[in-house]
Amino acid sequence: MILSVSRRTDIPAFFADWFYERIKEGYVCVRNPMNPHQVSKIPVTRELTDCIVFWTKNPEPMLKRLDELKGYDYYFQYTMNGYGNDVEPHIPPLEKRMETFRMLSERIGKEKVIWRYDPILFSNTYTWEGHLKEIEYIAQNIGEYTEKCVFSFVDIYQSKNLKNIRHLGNRNLSESEMEQFLTELVKIAGKYNLKLATCAEAVDLERFGIGHNSCIDGNLISRITGWELKTKPDGQREHCQCVKCEEIGTYDTCPHGCVYCYANFRPEHVREKLKKYDVHSPILCDSIDPENDKVTERPVKSLKLRRIEPNSDDGSEQLALF
Repeated sequence: MILSVSRRTDIPAFFADWFYERIKEGYVCVRNPMNPHQVSKIPVTRELTDCIVFWTKNPEPMLKRLDELKGYDYYFQYTMNGYGNDVEPHIPPLEKRMETFRMLSERIGKEKVIWRYDPILFSNTYTWEGHLKEIEYIAQNIGEYTEKCVFSFVDIYQSKNLKNIRHLGNRNLSESEMEQFLTELVKIAGKYNLKLATCAEAVDLERFGIGHNSCIDGNLISRITGWELKTKPDGQREHCQCVKCEEIGTYDTCPHGCVYCYANFRPEHVREKLKKYDVHSPILCDSIDPENDKVTERPVKSLKLRRIEPNSDDGSEQLALF
């Protein structure tokens, strides 16, 4: 089983204590967003959890307790953009986030900390030239602490996203502007030895040397764990190349308040959900109603097939029956 923590909210930034409590208890409960009275109980033991994928803009609250994850394999998707408070109003200053990025990378290894510059929104304020300047500045500071930069262009998931960003004067680039932007982006990546990849983008950028990314990445997980895994694709939306995972977050619970966010529907919903936060509850920012909720144990299992061992002759990897 691969655990996603979390596409729906920033658990490392705001609910790290809750997550560590779930690790200690050995299970987590998740409410079905489409059927609210249907609750899944998911075991999160070391035996069944092949890898944990963390999504965050600020993992600092987790750092002092990483030792509690001993026996688990994991990596971080660390989003770091160049926006101001008009777009990302409640995140730490960029300098602080870059410092945290470096600390995390030094602690767990740069292959386990993936930099996301995501999503890219173009406007009169946030021009393509301005984005390139921010990307290079961040790359100067964290480039040697990661291997990859993943990016995407802002998508309108629901009408509310359009409403939230309309005041920014968002616009699409012309073909020539996009050509210039991508050409310069590739130059920056090459300068700092970063691999570039897109997240859930339809456009084929292979001619620029930019591939499609799998955020829940079976190949990376095999590399981290040392095991070949039996995974299957399970894209969350069109053009998503992620493999199947178990998502444990709750919508409408992220206090970052980013205007492009698809996981928060209304600020008042977030405020109400946050009032329900209980570090000891098995379900995030919620509680289980024993009379109306149906709790079902989700049947999960390890995906490990064969251990991967280095080839002593040429340094490459090979599969070995375990």
